[in-house]
Formats: sequence, structure tokens, C-alpha cells
Amino acid sequence: MIRARMVAIGTLVLLFAFVASSVAQSTADLYKSKTCAACHGPDGKGDTPMGKKLGARDFHSPDVQKMSDEELFNVTKSGKNKMPAYKDKLSDQQIKDLVQYVRELGKQ
Repeated sequence: MIRARMVAIGTLVLLFAFVASSVAQSTADLYKSKTCAACHGPDGKGDTPMGKKLGARDFHSPDVQKMSDEELFNVTKSGKNKMPAYKDKLSDQQIKDLVQYVRELGKQ
């Protein structure tokens, strides 16, 4: 009985790790495929030709890091200045996932 529980718990832990990894990977793919990386760069520093031209924000900057998740969500959804709106291209959940991804990029 104890062994069966241990196997079940181990299986659940592995399944959770796999799902979490898949979600993180799909968000990274989304970041790359929805032109985020074209302006903000793969590292989020905005150090790309297009990013320099448009003045893309560096996700590592204190100004971006002090923005709330709601502010980042709204900028991504509705656009601001030269940042285009993604409300017709991404679901709210995808935008929330990207906000968390931006937070992770900013920590690296």
C-alpha cells in the first residue's frame, strides 16, 4: 500500500514537472513567434536593430521591473506609444504567461 502511494506521488511529481516545463517552453516559443523577440531581443534587452529603431524597453531596466503585472498586461494587450496592441492576436492567458516570461527575462 505504501509503495503504491509512493509510485503514485512520484508519477504526479513527474507529470507536474513535465507540464510546467511544457508551459514554460510554449511561452518562450510564443515570445519568439509573436515578434516580441524581434524588437525586445531574445534576452529582453531591446538590443536589436528594430528594437533600437522603435525604442523597445529593456526588460531588465528598473522602470520595467517596477511596473505591475497589470500594467505590463495592459501595455501588451492595448499597446502604448510604438508598442502595438496584441488584443486581437493573443488570449488574455497568453498575455499573462508572457508577462511572467518577461519577469523571468528581467531577472537573468
